[in-house]
Amino acid sequence: MSNFLFNEFEQVSSKQWKQKIQFDLKGEDYNDLLVWESNEGIKVKPFYHYDDVQFLNINPKNGSFLICQSIFVSNEKTANFLAKDALKRGANSIEFEANKKFDVDKLLQGLVKFNTNKEPLQIHYKLNFLSDDFLIELIDKSLAFKIFLNVDIIGNLAKTGNWFNNSKKDVEVLETVLKKATGSTTVLSVNTSLYQNAGANIVQQVAYGLAQGSEYLNIITAKNIPFIYNSIQFLFTVGTNYFFEIAKLRAFRYLWPLISEKYNIKVEAKLFVKPTLRNKTIYDCNVNLLRTTTECMSAVLGGADFVSNVAYDSVFRKKNEFGERIARNQLLILQEESHFNAVNNSTEGSYYIETLTKQIAEKALNLFKDIEKNGGFLKQLRLGKIQRKIEESATQEQLQFDKGVNTLLGINKQINQTDKMKSEIELYPFMKIKPRKTKIKPIIAKRLAEKLEKKRLNKE
Repeated sequence: MSNFLFNEFEQVSSKQWKQKIQFDLKGEDYNDLLVWESNEGIKVKPFYHYDDVQFLNINPKNGSFLICQSIFVSNEKTANFLAKDALKRGANSIEFEANKKFDVDKLLQGLVKFNTNKEPLQIHYKLNFLSDDFLIELIDKSLAFKIFLNVDIIGNLAKTGNWFNNSKKDVEVLETVLKKATGSTTVLSVNTSLYQNAGANIVQQVAYGLAQGSEYLNIITAKNIPFIYNSIQFLFTVGTNYFFEIAKLRAFRYLWPLISEKYNIKVEAKLFVKPTLRNKTIYDCNVNLLRTTTECMSAVLGGADFVSNVAYDSVFRKKNEFGERIARNQLLILQEESHFNAVNNSTEGSYYIETLTKQIAEKALNLFKDIEKNGGFLKQLRLGKIQRKIEESATQEQLQFDKGVNTLLGINKQINQTDKMKSEIELYPFMKIKPRKTKIKPIIAKRLAEKLEKKRLNKE
C-alpha cells in the first residue's frame, strides 16, 4: 500500500531539505538561527531525516505500565486502608515508605483481594533504614506478592553522606538479604532521582545510574554472591524537557544490558519513574498539574515499568485525598483514555527521538567509562567529584532560570502577583541542610524556584 501511494514521488534527501531551508533563510545563518544546544552539549536541529538516523537495538518493551500509589507508613492500619482505597480507585501497584519497622501482617492484610492484575500485586518498599532481619521478614511475609525491597546502600551514602552503619556492615546486610531472596523478590535498587533533583543533567543521570549499578555488580561478583533472580530496580525522575526525557530512559534501557553483560550476568532493569520536584512551584501550583502530565507521558513513552505521580501540592502541603486522587487520575487518563497501555515502543521510528537517544547514550557511555577508568563511582563519590559535577550542572541551570532563559510559568514568567501562599504552607518547602558529621559531602536536592519564592513569601 505504501509503495502504491508514494512510488510516484521522488525521495528528497536531507541535503536537499537543508538547501531549501538555507534558501528560505535569505542569508541568515542556519546554525545560529535554527540550531540550539542543550546543557548536555547536544545540538538540536530544526529537522531530522532518515539519512541521518542510526537506529539502536533497544530491547522491545510491552507498552503496559503499572500505576503505583506511594503511601507513608506511620500507622499500619491507616496505611492498609489507604492502599486498599488506592487499588479500588485505579492504582495497580503500591509503594510503602517507612522510617522504622512496622507490623508487616497488619500492613498487608487483605491487599491480595484488591489486585486486578493477572500477575501478583507488586509492592515496593522504601525503607529509610537498613535491617537484615526486617528485610528477610518482608521476604517471608510477602510471598503472595511480587516485592521490591529497594536496598540502595550507595544511594543512602550519596544522599546522607553516611552509610547506614558502615561500608563493611552494609555490604554484609546486602549479601545476607540477596541470599534469602526468592523468585518474587527484587532486592537491589539504584536511585538516580537524587541526582536529577539536585540538578544533574540528563547525560549525568544516565551515566551515574550505570556506574552505581556497576558498583553493585562488582560487589556481587567479588563476593561470589549467588545472584539467582537477576533484576535491579532503577529509580528515575523526569522533567519537562519532553523528548529529551523520553530519550533518557530509552538510552538507559539500551546501555544497561551492555554493561551487565560485561559481568557475564544478565540483569534485567526495572524502571520506576516519578516526576521531578526540581521544577515544581508553590505559587501558581496548579501549573504543576501540566508539568506532571507531560512528565508522566515521557515516563510511559520512555519505557517505564512503574509510574508514580506526585500531587500538584506535594511540595508545600501534607498528603491529602484531593491531591492524591488527581495525581492518580492523571495516570488513569493516560492509561485508559489515551490508550498509552495499548502500544508497544510507540516512539520507535521517530527520527528526532532516535537521534537524541543515540547522542545521550554515546555521551553517557563515555562519562561512564571515564568514571570506571578513574576508580569507579564509589571512589569518585568519596573524592567529591560526583558532587562537584552535579553542582556545576545545577549552577548552570539555576543561572539560566534566574536570567529567564529557562522559565517556570507563574514564577519567572506570567506572574500572578495576587497569588498569596503563606497561609497555605503546611510543609517546609525549601532545601534542608542538617549540620552533622558525614563521611562524604551529601548530594542535596533543591528546587529552581526557591529563591524567588522566599522573596515573595517575605513580602506577603
